[in-house]
Amino acid sequence: MLEIEIDGKTTEVADGSTVMDAAHKLGIFVPHFCYHKKLSIAANCRMCLVQVEKAPKPLPACATPVTNGMKVFTHSESAVKAQKGVMEFLLINHPLDCPICDQGGECQLQDLSVGYGQSASRYQEEKRVVVNKNLGPLIATDMTRCIHCTRCVRFTQEIAGWMELGQAFRGEHSEIMPFIEKTVDSELSGNVIDLCPVGALTSKPFRFAARTWELSRRKSVSPHDGLGANLIVQVKHDKVLRVLPLENEHVNECWLSDKDRYSYEALNSDARLTKPMLKQCGEWREVDWQTALEFVGTDLKRVVRDHGAASVGALASPHATLEELYLLQKFVRGAGSDSIDCRLRQTDFSLDGKNVVPWLGMPVADIQQLDRVLVIGSFLRKDHPLLAQRLRQAAKKFTRVSLLHAADDDQLIALHAKSVVAPSALAAELAGIVKAATEAKGAAVDAALANVQPSVAARQIAESLVSGENAAIFLGNYAQQLAQSATLHALAQQLAAITGARFGYLGEAANSIGGYIAKAVPGAQGLNAARMLSEPRKAYFVLHAEPELDCANPHQAMAALKG
Repeated sequence: MLEIEIDGKTTEVADGSTVMDAAHKLGIFVPHFCYHKKLSIAANCRMCLVQVEKAPKPLPACATPVTNGMKVFTHSESAVKAQKGVMEFLLINHPLDCPICDQGGECQLQDLSVGYGQSASRYQEEKRVVVNKNLGPLIATDMTRCIHCTRCVRFTQEIAGWMELGQAFRGEHSEIMPFIEKTVDSELSGNVIDLCPVGALTSKPFRFAARTWELSRRKSVSPHDGLGANLIVQVKHDKVLRVLPLENEHVNECWLSDKDRYSYEALNSDARLTKPMLKQCGEWREVDWQTALEFVGTDLKRVVRDHGAASVGALASPHATLEELYLLQKFVRGAGSDSIDCRLRQTDFSLDGKNVVPWLGMPVADIQQLDRVLVIGSFLRKDHPLLAQRLRQAAKKFTRVSLLHAADDDQLIALHAKSVVAPSALAAELAGIVKAATEAKGAAVDAALANVQPSVAARQIAESLVSGENAAIFLGNYAQQLAQSATLHALAQQLAAITGARFGYLGEAANSIGGYIAKAVPGAQGLNAARMLSEPRKAYFVLHAEPELDCANPHQAMAALKG
């Protein structure tokens, strides 16, 4: 540990820490723009210049390593003079857009200019103007406001995994731009808006909708994937206008996927139903709640009377809340039926009744401590973008990440090994990995695997898992939806037992596990989702699901629902 004194306060920090790290530990604010705790050190804004005892000139706090006995002054005359000088340079070409800038009210440059800026500029020449870039339908650009902190550039390269933005040219001609005039297509692209310390990058859907101080804030949780990313929902006049990440180091850190950030627009869509509707004379008509509830109650009683309670079924979306799922299953079981299911995409139900709950198997934050990982059947970037981001960071350090999948899509992760086979061959390839791992351990091979011939990739994956001390195997949601998912599950658990790895699932939706907790799955006498649709019921309750999109067999689902 190294001892450092900052503004008269003393602390100890680990070897390799910077002055900025020590200042944060002491709760001392050092002005900065380019520094971000999740990104590499750039030290190009120079706003964090501080005075270090015996140093000939001010040094950047973000890039200056701590030495034992170091004394630092963040508010000395020398430090403040340097900081004000940097601020003057930053404001030379910055436009006076504050009254119309969406960043107004939460702008770092605006805030720091109050403390370190001047009321008038000595610079009389014409300000430079930069042509705006088209980054796609989600991110608005006003590049004349850019101060070249390069946070967005470092994010796309280091966190999103693909350097879609870069800094071109030199000096006052420098510009942040996409390569070859391409749009930014990352599933995490919206995070550059949060990172931008000025109004150069803002949200297109939110553009000019409200001032930030007019918005009330509500804490929430991601509705789209099984991670449970923490959100802040910003509302004005009972209308959701923006969604931002709520920092939680144990779950989503400070990031948010684009589907969680922008899906709120559906809440404000004209196509959204806001009142009950009944189909009368072949047309949908709006009715009041009492009329709708009476109709449902009367019709349900008729179906139960004429066809029995077993003719009633319920299909629930795994995106529904725990409370909704619990109330639905209470309602359906109160009517006498045990047929309720939220596993609409699942086709293999062989594990029903065996107390299998598809959870991750570990806290999310533990993923980055793993040294070996095997992911089986998952479109990580599409279905679990923030988990993919954690694996990406882990792979940069020491973790060997391997993938067994049915599609050769680029996960933007430095994979140790990859095996891409047809969906029908996933089980055979996984069996090859199990056999190779068994042989590597010097154990007796299961008789059922005697004729299996492991591929080169299977042996690579097996050797990786066997050599690890803290390994994990994840069965992805794609694998869970295949016809042989029970076989994949059994093989994956066998592989985990052989290698000493932890085993978990990458769930399909936000509340895949909640469905089990709320008992929104069929009981002993009930039918699962597939059977409810292959053996049509007389009445269905559908909660938050669109069967033509959400079911494993959309045509069969629509035929069953239409009677």
